[in-house]
Amino acid sequence: MTSMLERLPGWPDVFGWMETGLPGAQAAPGLHGIRVEDHFGDGTYVLRAELPGVDPDKDVEITVDEGLLTLRAERTEQTTEKHRTEFRYGTFARSVRLPAGAQGDEATADYKDGVLTITVPVPEEKPGARTIPVRHA
Repeated sequence: MTSMLERLPGWPDVFGWMETGLPGAQAAPGLHGIRVEDHFGDGTYVLRAELPGVDPDKDVEITVDEGLLTLRAERTEQTTEKHRTEFRYGTFARSVRLPAGAQGDEATADYKDGVLTITVPVPEEKPGARTIPVRHA
């Protein structure tokens, strides 16, 4: 599921802009954004994404590369004749920058009731003083 947009510098940010409704922002034909919400809690970063009507085993791909979490999904249209459809079909994509220190290689994902939940451990920084040894030259 590689698109031409993936080869363009800064392409993941475009999808975040589209979700915010900036004037003049338009989706590329056949490519749709994914609505997400995120939060921190108990040493984890949690991203929830609305993905109704997809099969997470076949139609969802999640990658983490250099601190960037990318979620891709595809919903295929059934070829029945319809009077009207307001459903969106095609490829959906969204990328978010993970917080500093996030351990993307330990991320987990769960799908329930049309919502995909991705959990990424983020070690908590330990506040306090640190002793720095002095080396002799």
